[in-house]
Amino acid sequence: MKIVFMGTPDYAATALEALIRSGHEVTAAVTQPDKPKGRSGELVPSPVKLCAAGHGIPVLQPGRIKSPEAIEELRGYEAEVYVVAAFGQILSQEILDMPPLGCLNIHASLLPGYRGASPIQHAILNGEPETGITIMQMDAGIDTGDILYQKTLAIGAEDTSETLTRRLAVLGGEAVTEALALLEQGKLTPKRQREEMSSYAPLIRKEMGRIDFGDSAESIHRKIRAMTPWPSAYTSYGGRQLKIWNAAPVSLENASEGVPGEILETDKDSVTVAAGEGALRIYELQLEGKKRMTVHDFLLGVKLRRGDVLGK
Repeated sequence: MKIVFMGTPDYAATALEALIRSGHEVTAAVTQPDKPKGRSGELVPSPVKLCAAGHGIPVLQPGRIKSPEAIEELRGYEAEVYVVAAFGQILSQEILDMPPLGCLNIHASLLPGYRGASPIQHAILNGEPETGITIMQMDAGIDTGDILYQKTLAIGAEDTSETLTRRLAVLGGEAVTEALALLEQGKLTPKRQREEMSSYAPLIRKEMGRIDFGDSAESIHRKIRAMTPWPSAYTSYGGRQLKIWNAAPVSLENASEGVPGEILETDKDSVTVAAGEGALRIYELQLEGKKRMTVHDFLLGVKLRRGDVLGK
């Protein structure tokens, strides 16, 4: 099939690679404009741009996809269907109506659950046992279109947003190629989403990474995993931000004796902190202004003592 692909991050580039490998003709790739990075302000291309350019595919980078100029440029590329994955801009109804087979979205949840910008993080935060990919026929709503195809994936006990995103990216590439094959054969049956089963996953904000040690250790562990790599889960120690990168909930007989955030135990490889329910054993952390490191290395320079309280 002739496809115009729209996407920006690695998650989308993985799907683009899958479409190219499966023999589809990608006539153009649409992605966000290059963005400045670091203090130098050097412009960095998106993963989708790099992928498309590597395969000789024309790249469009409109600042505003809804502008008349961008729409006119888009019309110049023949396509039977548009495939969208984490593009980062909202498509107008005019664009949705342009390809004969419409626009398909590779969404990283089992719709109608977790519509919105951050389904992966919220699935981990809420302790879901599984997630998946939905290939959806796009409409004017936010992830409200008909479901065309789905594939399920178990969420591992130690999955972070980073690891789960990588796994879902691969699954998304598989799902969209399988769905397009069925679409060509006329074997896809659109299924309307059940509104009463829907949920929403809003954009992750930096402040959502703050740890409340009054929560259960299980809940804090899910937050650490969901907020990795960004914005990271964090507390404070000695007036400085302290990021926690790797930890696990544990059961201790004396956990209820400490106030939430109080250090109950330390050894050369871990620090155990009281939570609202249970305790959290920390293995990897990062003090503001320092690099990420194991507890063993951290304790060589910073003395965390039993009875100290994090987040005080």
